[in-house]
Amino acid sequence: MNKFLFSLIIFITATKAEAQTSALAMADSLYAVGNYSGAIEQLETLDPKSDAVHSRLARAWEARGIFQKALENYRIVLEKNPDRLLSAVAYGKLLSQIGEFSEADSIFSRLANKYPKNATFHYELGLIKEKQKDSTAMTYFFRTIAFDITHQQALYKISKDLLAHKKYVQAESFSKKGLEANPINASLLSILAQSYFRQEYYEGAITAFEKLIDLGKGSEFINTKLGYAYFQEKNMEKAIEHYSVALEYEDQNADTHHILGKIYALTGDFKKSEQHLLSAIILKDQLLDAEYLSLALTYKMTKDYKKALQYFEKALKENPMNERALYERATAADAYYQDLETRRNYYQSYLNKFEEQGNKHLISLAKRRIKDIEEELHLCR
Repeated sequence: MNKFLFSLIIFITATKAEAQTSALAMADSLYAVGNYSGAIEQLETLDPKSDAVHSRLARAWEARGIFQKALENYRIVLEKNPDRLLSAVAYGKLLSQIGEFSEADSIFSRLANKYPKNATFHYELGLIKEKQKDSTAMTYFFRTIAFDITHQQALYKISKDLLAHKKYVQAESFSKKGLEANPINASLLSILAQSYFRQEYYEGAITAFEKLIDLGKGSEFINTKLGYAYFQEKNMEKAIEHYSVALEYEDQNADTHHILGKIYALTGDFKKSEQHLLSAIILKDQLLDAEYLSLALTYKMTKDYKKALQYFEKALKENPMNERALYERATAADAYYQDLETRRNYYQSYLNKFEEQGNKHLISLAKRRIKDIEEELHLCR
């Protein structure tokens, strides 16, 4: 071959290669800043298109959300070179994402058979099964951690499932395994906190929930759980603090207002107790006997027996079988009314309904008080 012609061919080939390299670099830059359309335009100018070009086109179309175009380019790459591992993984994940589970399953099954110790392939199979509500999903998640004991996503799936099935000790154990590798994994911290909470290990739950707040993951749910945990630990100040924060997330939560009202009553702040209990009553559209009872007890503690009696009556109107309301109504009437017969009748109303099936301690107290009142009546005659 003529030396000049040979040199010319080499020069043209090198120029084309340099042009393609330049176009790929430009496309990569455009993709990196989120200009996916620009990246696609650059890549489409190249002819012929190499595997590298089709891989980049697939990635850019996927980023744009035009999944069929992405799938077409992944297929072109894999038809020419079935062993391109990264393209196969990306293709399988996209198929799973758009609900093409059968083909996605086939891809990751082949990969898992070829690379049995690769935890990611078993995890992806687990996700595919999970999306189809296939109970074997957990088998794949357990297989994942058999090859990678610190696999964060698989440990989360396992511990979450254990928590849902009330296997709290095991949920605690698996969440801890993940947290050993990554102590700031918020998902696993949440599972650990809830596992402790369900086991009534409130000190541990507080520590885990507080870490979530430190990580910027605070929510109504977390602050409500913290409020309850602090209440169980007798730390009323912190309980009030977290229930109050929970109300900042959702100020229309009747249950939170109810609990805050009860805690304020226990601390002696009856004004705030009244405010929150009234809010709970206004907001709640179900049976209100518990809220009315709490408010009545608050008024009783402040010796406002008239208001207490009003709300005991409201509680009993909502639920005539509320034993505590019926008994406490009698004690409030005992303190409010001067007439002994009236006072006795309230206790008798309680016994008429609950003497055969009620709380033995309350029944005993009511009977003793009736006996005392009858002795007073006898002395007055």
